[in-house]
Amino acid sequence: MKLLKINKINKTVKGSVQITGSKSETNRLLILKQFYSNLHIENVSNSDDSQYLQKALQSTSETINIGHAGTAMRFLTAYFSAKTHAKVVLTGSERMKNRPIKILVDALRELGAEIEYVEKEGFPPLKISGKEIVKKEVKIDGNVSSQYVSALLLIAPTLKNGLVLQFKGEVTSIPYIKMTLQLLKELGIAFSWNENKILVQPKKEIKPKKITVESDWSSASYFYSLAALSTNAEIQLFAFKKDSLQGDAILATIYKKLGVDTRFLTHSIVLKNNPEFSLPKKLTLDLIQAPDIAQTIAVTCFGLGISCYLTGLHTLKIKETDRLVALKNELEKLGGEVTITNSTLDLKASKKIHKNCSIATYDDHRMAMAFAPLALRVPIQIQDANVVSKSYPSFWLDFKKITS
Repeated sequence: MKLLKINKINKTVKGSVQITGSKSETNRLLILKQFYSNLHIENVSNSDDSQYLQKALQSTSETINIGHAGTAMRFLTAYFSAKTHAKVVLTGSERMKNRPIKILVDALRELGAEIEYVEKEGFPPLKISGKEIVKKEVKIDGNVSSQYVSALLLIAPTLKNGLVLQFKGEVTSIPYIKMTLQLLKELGIAFSWNENKILVQPKKEIKPKKITVESDWSSASYFYSLAALSTNAEIQLFAFKKDSLQGDAILATIYKKLGVDTRFLTHSIVLKNNPEFSLPKKLTLDLIQAPDIAQTIAVTCFGLGISCYLTGLHTLKIKETDRLVALKNELEKLGGEVTITNSTLDLKASKKIHKNCSIATYDDHRMAMAFAPLALRVPIQIQDANVVSKSYPSFWLDFKKITS
């Protein structure tokens, strides 16, 4: 599907959707399952990223290509470094070869890992020679991608002496670190987090454990956007819970400010819009703990004709694309006025949306899904629409289901 044309759709959106398991939870559990065979995982994500990770973990090849899967690159770098006698070259797409990994490699080398850069210093591909890691203390900047931190925490209990992780400076992306630690806790792995230091105890075996992955809150964001932009919405999403491990669950609080109410049921949530709600003139948010929903929120605000100022977005520059630049380009194509810095996005209120614009997706699944709800306001075109398979393969089927 090279180009998807979406005609202006009915402003009533109703129905129920089963969203795939959280990619973030799934990928952490897939790594842990390699160490603890007693772990049984249900509602595994069907995203490209999780499938790439599963294939990589089952591969016997000396070269493993993980495509665009950034999480897989980070987690596998740590995993193979700690896997005794492993000999592997980790590579990926051209974009992956330009996504930095030096901070994680430096931390692993500090622990004694053997990793070489095959092409460009600080970037994949990586040649990894796995070995037993006995050193237990490492320092890492607190404001880096949480995936670097989680990669280290996931191998921590398998190391001979466990791990003491010392943060330098303020720690960001705390929800994703907490998610990793909570999953360790569910497996009976002991840890402590005091101020800027995390200590994880070693553990060779666990008791048999079944974990059902909660559905993905990032994927739910696009349905929140549809609800906000509609005149009449009632959308039930499975399978979610109130005490979520995912930082993006803050969606329920954020979208209440945009007139969408969330009702929590036993295994699902129901989204309803309030047609009499008075929108704010400007939405100001610090998304340091949930940067992946920035694209959705910015597009929602643009579609509602209100301004927004989003901060805490510095990690968006090293995702599948530079998401801040991509957002600015495509919103301005639609008639928006956007100012960005390395960590902020400022959108001015706009009364008019240009019709039939062709939205570039930059090999980024979130660009395609974030802009789709604008079809409630104007006809729109999405380039390379199949890119959604990276995190949500059935997105277009589910989108059609509740907007038809």
